[in-house]
Amino acid sequence: MIVVTGATGNVGRPLVQALVAAGEEVTAVSRRISAQDVPAGVRHQQVDMAEPANLKPAIDGADAIFLLTSGDFAAAGGDLDAVLEVARAGGVRRVVLLSSQGVGTRHHSPEFEDAVTRSGLEWAMLRPGNFASNALQWAEMVRAQRTVAAPFGDVGLPAIDPVDIAEAAAAALRDTRHAGRIYDLTGPAPITPRQQVTAIGEALGEPVRFVEQSRAEAKTQMTRFMPEPIVDRTLDILGSPGALQRVSPDVERLLGRPARTFAEWVARNIAAFE
Repeated sequence: MIVVTGATGNVGRPLVQALVAAGEEVTAVSRRISAQDVPAGVRHQQVDMAEPANLKPAIDGADAIFLLTSGDFAAAGGDLDAVLEVARAGGVRRVVLLSSQGVGTRHHSPEFEDAVTRSGLEWAMLRPGNFASNALQWAEMVRAQRTVAAPFGDVGLPAIDPVDIAEAAAAALRDTRHAGRIYDLTGPAPITPRQQVTAIGEALGEPVRFVEQSRAEAKTQMTRFMPEPIVDRTLDILGSPGALQRVSPDVERLLGRPARTFAEWVARNIAAFE
């Protein structure tokens, strides 16, 4: 059995679907979850990862776990060592961690990866870059005004489709040949916020205007739904991404096909912007 944490999110939901489609037994775990959030017949359990002991019933009979540590977990001082100890004591042998490309470029702390490597479990790390789904933060503006306001309009990052991350995670969870490996996951080419807005407009069939924000304006907006330390780090990266602009071949290595484009993500999610 495979336990998927963060099972209702942009990565966890398609990961559960991919594993079920591959014939795996899955337990879906999230802070808020119901039967409507998972495929029919999938076991699900409400667990706050900040309370690791609550994870014990979910991992009963599991041999692998997908770990997603949310911003809330980090902001609350979550103890991943304790989570991993609960998993190990419960019989889990393999862990796949959703990390960040920023760890490799030293934009982000390696503390969660370090916890995994010293856990004694077989492991693989996934380091995605900028998520294509981050564009959903613009959905309300697009629906109401056909306008997007964002900072750093001409700084491009190779945005990755969360479904590609999910399918990469499914491959790493199911195949022990990925043990001990770190995968950088990116989209196929850098794309700027201005270009993303153009792609949304093309999918809608009408123009969407781009308005460039200052850093201060962006911070005010982002702190409405993200902890301030994470907002500051995110804006630092968006403004000066450096090595994060590089395209990685690891999606194709894992999945045997190129990474999906931002336009493909938009086409699949266009209802959010209509």
